[in-house]
Amino acid sequence: MPTRYPRYILTLLTIVFVGGLLTLIACGHGAVDKPIVTVSIEPQKYMLEQIVGDRVQVRCLLANGANPETYDPSMTHMINLQKSAAYLRVGNVGFEAALIDKIHDSNPDLPIFDTSVGVIPVRGTHVHRHADGTVDAEDEQSVDPHTWTSVKNARIMARNMLEAMIAVDPEGKSFYNKNFNDFDARLDSLDRLYAERLAPEAGRAFLVWHPSLSYFARDYGLEQVVTGGTEGKETSATGLREAVEEARSHNPEVFFSQTDLDSRQVGALNAEIGAREVRINPMAYEWAAEMEKIVDALTTH
Repeated sequence: MPTRYPRYILTLLTIVFVGGLLTLIACGHGAVDKPIVTVSIEPQKYMLEQIVGDRVQVRCLLANGANPETYDPSMTHMINLQKSAAYLRVGNVGFEAALIDKIHDSNPDLPIFDTSVGVIPVRGTHVHRHADGTVDAEDEQSVDPHTWTSVKNARIMARNMLEAMIAVDPEGKSFYNKNFNDFDARLDSLDRLYAERLAPEAGRAFLVWHPSLSYFARDYGLEQVVTGGTEGKETSATGLREAVEEARSHNPEVFFSQTDLDSRQVGALNAEIGAREVRINPMAYEWAAEMEKIVDALTTH
């Protein structure tokens, strides 16, 4: 004789079964329908997400706190990259050059886009100065990789991202275009606002240990004075004395320092100079907030 269950138990079992089925369907669709696009650094991730919204899952290669000029992606990052519909590189960041060959070898069909195409390069900021004061000719011609630390450049990069996403996902064209237009309008407003705020500061110098604000300085007629190495390396006592003398000659008010790259010598150096130290993180996801912090520091006296 078949077992008979009370009606309320049958109702409860039905609810649980249907709810579980709907959850499985929803999870299945999420995994299948949402493509993955990989970028190199967190500021790129921020910019791309303004365009793709929740239509695309954006992943980032660079680990938190890693140096973008010496970073070596892990095997996990490489495996995740193989699952991507496209890879959007910054353009001239150190680890990307070594990575491209690995990507082609493991996934020759993966579309790769350079998001800095069209940016007018700043050259010669990342030089290694020898003991006799000379620098290598190759270093003098090397392109400064920090293209994203500029609102003007961000507009170019965002347009490159738009074109890449339309190529990868043509069905999302109208969606991407709308989001891009909104984002580009915000960037245009920011650029005009920053130009107005920084106009009285034109010609003034600010200090950095690592030359990460070259494009920003160019945009608004400022002078970036580099006091340390290009990769946060220790500087000799003689080099520090020369850096102090050079910095003082520019009468700077602000010294921008970075937690991810700066040497322990920054504090000692600035103690001799007496500038106002402002901690920034050009590699942060919160790109807009970091740009605002830089402008605020330079316009506060």
